[in-house]
Amino acid sequence: MTAGRVLVVDDEPDLAESCAFFLERAGYEAHTAASAPAALERLGERPFDVVVSDVRMPRMSGMELLTAIRQRDPDVEVLLLTGYPDLQTAVAAIKQGAFDYLAKPYAEKDLLDRVAKALAHRRLKDRNLGLKERLRSGPAGLRLVHRSPAFAAALQMVERAARTDASVLLIGESGTGKELLAHHLHDAGSRQDKPFVPVDCASIPAELFESELFGHKKGAFTGAAVDKLGLFQVADGGTLFLDEVGELPLAFQPKLLRAIQERSVRPVGSSEQQKVDVRIVAATNRNLQREVDAGRFRADLFYRLDVVRIEVPPLRDRTGCVDALVAHFLQRFGGPVGIVRLAPDAAETLRSYHWPGNVRQLRNAIERACALGSPPELRLADLPPEVQQGAPLPTAPAADESAAGTFQEMKARRIAAMEQTYVEALLKKHQGNVTHCSEEAGMARSAFQKLMQKYGIRSSDFRGA
Repeated sequence: MTAGRVLVVDDEPDLAESCAFFLERAGYEAHTAASAPAALERLGERPFDVVVSDVRMPRMSGMELLTAIRQRDPDVEVLLLTGYPDLQTAVAAIKQGAFDYLAKPYAEKDLLDRVAKALAHRRLKDRNLGLKERLRSGPAGLRLVHRSPAFAAALQMVERAARTDASVLLIGESGTGKELLAHHLHDAGSRQDKPFVPVDCASIPAELFESELFGHKKGAFTGAAVDKLGLFQVADGGTLFLDEVGELPLAFQPKLLRAIQERSVRPVGSSEQQKVDVRIVAATNRNLQREVDAGRFRADLFYRLDVVRIEVPPLRDRTGCVDALVAHFLQRFGGPVGIVRLAPDAAETLRSYHWPGNVRQLRNAIERACALGSPPELRLADLPPEVQQGAPLPTAPAADESAAGTFQEMKARRIAAMEQTYVEALLKKHQGNVTHCSEEAGMARSAFQKLMQKYGIRSSDFRGA
């Protein structure tokens, strides 16, 4: 499998072949064309990820080729080369949609670095397309499905924060839509045409954080067979979204802080700093101030991330959102299989359930029900068993308990009791299989394990139950 398919366009065959040789040596599938019209023919015959084109060519210039490519396939990234560099041409190329601009003669390293970034940007656009479609709603533009004053307030803060480049910290339970809000923030701001790069901090091994975020040079460590761009470099000009930022290893936190403050990174195995321009958006389901107090999170990094804090309410506190989301998911998953409505008892059950896994769990429940149900109606029996049974909300506290402590303390005790009961019930149902439990709860496996640790629950106690 190649790293990507690149078309090199130059009216000087020796230069085109030399460029293609560098690219093929780096693992790319490289093709050449001797003119812009020939390049358009090649692009019509097969798809290419990146086009590397000279600017000055007879019959049709590289700038004209760029315009034709943008009209035909705007997802193809174009890197322009010229032996007559000037700032005016460079600015014009970027404004017309070129990914980057490189002066001849160029170093092989500079060429490969720019092609790697162009290809990474192309792949990010492909990955983000599905998410953008979930956010897009017809001619009205981008919006999120909701019908709740609490969520509307959070969304309003997101849109106000989008006017600046200030760091944003999204706080909320797993499954509440923090990544969707982060993407909405990016699309509503001035960086919308640049990459949005999500980083799942909970899934990266501690020893690989530096390489993943800052990149590495060939031979920097065992297994580093080629140079690799870090996610900071991939996000250059755009937004870096640090999801589950509370999972960052303590040893890596000062390096991240330095990268954010100095706007530069040093790839593993390199002695040179590389400038980067990224907006940082972070999200967590933890209380980071408590993590700071416990010595598990650096206070200086917390303050750097916590410039604009936005709390995302859980689904149980978003009155009206369940009906709106159910209608949305029913249209999405039920429409293709002919399920167009909800039975009254199913609708009431969905409305009254407390959704510990939030929107992610609701989405999974509707998708499952539509997959297993029969048209034209989604019935109560089609819903997941735990939703049908309605894992009841905590009962009202006894009089002596309600008088013990503040309202917030009483509320925290009741939520803790509900969480513990829910976790134990899932572990019993799945006989201690944490992966199956986290999937049903609509949570990351690491987040479910943290709930178990919080209450001292061991999966081994439920095996064979």
